[in-house]
Amino acid sequence: MSEGPARGPRGRLSLRGRLLAIALTLLVAALLGSNALAVVLLQRDLLHQLDNRLRTAATDTARLTDPSGPAGDRTSRVRDTVEQQLTGDVYLASVGANGRVQRVIRPAAHSAPALPPLDAAAVGERGRRPFEAPAADGGEAWRVIAVPLDARGEEHEQAEGARGSVVVAASLAQVDATIGQLGTRMLLIDSLVLALLGGAGWFAVRAGLRPLRRIETTAAAIAEGDLSSRVPELAASRTELGRLAAALNGMLDRVEESDAARAAVAERMRRFIADVGHELRTPLFGIKGFTELYRMGGMPERADVDAAMGRIEREAARLVRLVEDLLLLARLDEYAAATDLPLHPSPMDLRTLAVDALHDLRALDPRRPVALTGPGGGPPGGAPVLGDEARLRQVTSNLVGNAVAHTPPGTPVRIGVGTQDGLAVLELHDEGPGMSEEQAARAFDRFYRADDARGRTESGGAGLGLAIVHSLVTAHHGRVEVRTAPDEGATFRVLLPLDG
Repeated sequence: MSEGPARGPRGRLSLRGRLLAIALTLLVAALLGSNALAVVLLQRDLLHQLDNRLRTAATDTARLTDPSGPAGDRTSRVRDTVEQQLTGDVYLASVGANGRVQRVIRPAAHSAPALPPLDAAAVGERGRRPFEAPAADGGEAWRVIAVPLDARGEEHEQAEGARGSVVVAASLAQVDATIGQLGTRMLLIDSLVLALLGGAGWFAVRAGLRPLRRIETTAAAIAEGDLSSRVPELAASRTELGRLAAALNGMLDRVEESDAARAAVAERMRRFIADVGHELRTPLFGIKGFTELYRMGGMPERADVDAAMGRIEREAARLVRLVEDLLLLARLDEYAAATDLPLHPSPMDLRTLAVDALHDLRALDPRRPVALTGPGGGPPGGAPVLGDEARLRQVTSNLVGNAVAHTPPGTPVRIGVGTQDGLAVLELHDEGPGMSEEQAARAFDRFYRADDARGRTESGGAGLGLAIVHSLVTAHHGRVEVRTAPDEGATFRVLLPLDG
């Protein structure tokens, strides 16, 4: 990732900034949620404790209070009892059955609570449960509990027609102050934690995204043309980053292979066009030369005209063969891409082609020793295949023509036919000069001629014969091999699937 500002183009956050923002947002949400829960739980516990103390103080007060007696020692005892139970500002009063305050036993230090109606019925409904009441002047709220007077005043109460009650109230100022201090401290602690974790998270995210910066560097190198660059192994293959690096490297391998293949195709096309131009130019220039010589009167005798026409005819036939070979290769390439080959297969035996090749060799060079054997030697055998006989005959014809054209006259040739390793085999071995390993690797390239290794005669072709052999054999779902070495001859083997 970039080492610059966290914001990318158009004001958007970078990946590092987004990750850090998301992490901090989640952390803030977690801290606020946990703090709020802690405050609520603490406030509830504090109120519960205050309620327990209020209930105890109110019960003791109700037992000690006598509304009919004079204020004196008992009142002091009541105040002492309440102050032992409660801290902070406390309000204590005696309320009659009609809900009116009869006597304030302990007044509030500040604003007294604004009590709701607390007649005998209201007190009974509340059932000794504490409740909250606002302050009379809008100050801190109060926690209040009302408890009926003890039964010892029952006769007097009956004379009055009902029992009174005692009201005990404690200010919530201490509870609110405790909660406020806790909240302030939590905010300070949370701010410090966020600052520390934000800084640590920045460096952690930066370190965690360092492999992505290495991927970015590799991508930049590739964009500049270095297709050999690869993403290093950044993590274990089972991790997301490891799988990403493996996927990118696989993609780069395919891109590099495709680029190399396109370059190779372009180079082959360039050579092909140059070779085609050269092969077409040679006979065309010969034909043009003879016609111009005739037009300028350079052939006064009939014999000269006949000789020139013979040369023109041979050059024209050479052009026809070249064009036919090119058209055949183009058709084979086209149908091979469409997996619909221009063949008419039928059951046949390669022995027929081997015998015809033997007769062709003897007819082309009667002084050449020719033998018919099995693959590698021994007696010949059957080789049934399902193939297009005309096209396979063209294969053997090209192999025979290649042997005659590129070996000295009288060089022995052996033709082998039979089966081997579950395949039908037709091979042609000559004892000529052979080829080097590099020349053998290019033997089936179009327009390639190993002139230095296999002396080319005047009747040598354009270098398309073996290319046609390779394309035709491939079209029959077979393969063709060459085994050769300098001064050890050459063996061309055609291997085809057996019929059935």
